[in-house]
Amino acid sequence: MRFWLIGFVLLIIALYFLRSVLLPFVAGMAIAYFLDPLCDRIEKMGCSRTWATTIVTALFLLAVIALAAVLLPPLEAQIVDFFGQLPSYIQAVNAKLGPLVKALRSHLPASAAPSISDVTSYIGRIAGWGADTLGSVLSGGFALANLISLIFITPIVTFYLLRDWDKITMKIDLWLPRDHAEEIRGQLREIDRTLAGFARGQATVCLCLAFYYGVGLSLIGLDFGLVLGLIAGVLSFIPFVGSLTALFGSIALALAQFGNWQGVAMVVGLCAVGQVIEGNFLTPKLVGDRVRLHPVWVIFALLAGGALFGFVGLLLAVPVAAVGGVLARYGLGRYLGSDIYRGLNPPADGGN
Repeated sequence: MRFWLIGFVLLIIALYFLRSVLLPFVAGMAIAYFLDPLCDRIEKMGCSRTWATTIVTALFLLAVIALAAVLLPPLEAQIVDFFGQLPSYIQAVNAKLGPLVKALRSHLPASAAPSISDVTSYIGRIAGWGADTLGSVLSGGFALANLISLIFITPIVTFYLLRDWDKITMKIDLWLPRDHAEEIRGQLREIDRTLAGFARGQATVCLCLAFYYGVGLSLIGLDFGLVLGLIAGVLSFIPFVGSLTALFGSIALALAQFGNWQGVAMVVGLCAVGQVIEGNFLTPKLVGDRVRLHPVWVIFALLAGGALFGFVGLLLAVPVAAVGGVLARYGLGRYLGSDIYRGLNPPADGGN
């Protein structure tokens, strides 16, 4: 126990001090983990591991480049237009919310009633807090040097990890203590099942929601609907955050753009349908309860990982949460089967 605890503490210390250079390696490991099943299938068709890795890596890079070529130009145009029209949007929202704030003031004591300037100030504070939080998270992982290393080093790391994935797992298996090897393998299989089920399933959910919100908001006629939809889809890997982002962001844009409650009702209806689809079809079918990662545990892991390690922490949060959940369930099972739980002198059968 001392050996594993000391090794775990040293690993955490090393990750903390090396967090500024870990991004391309963590990203490459995550991509290799996702692509390994496809590489195994190609290898079973008679292709060598090196050629299978080359084919899968090339196809992945081509898909990323094609997606960037399709999405980046309209995204860039919409982002530039959004910041250009932001002052007029703020004025429009203030004009629309002004009567509501006045009506609220008439029903509240003077000391407790907010003014439109108070509401604007609160919104500004929330936006500033969000910007500061996002900046502090990204500053740990998206400095210029790390961005360059992410672009150039990640594909190399992905290729070599994919090529040697089976060798790495076999070597690690040989290092396991022989008396407990089978038990450790069982826990590693459970971790892999939990992590693969959550990560791959949640990634599919995020893609589906990004497509739904982006296309749906654009068809309604909402300006910047594509950007908002993609952001909501990406943030859907954090439970409830993606749907709330789509809801409140689209309501604010609809108030500023349409100037009537019919437009707001349309975006609220679209977001409500999206939440029903996510909660009743996408998440149960693609993720399901079998992964046994509670949303509160996932949110805590993401916030803690982002606070400690920046963007690298966000990438490591779900794997660490999966490992922690599996080990916690294993430890609880051992405790419930031990004398510590049952007592040293359990009552005899038929005793009171």
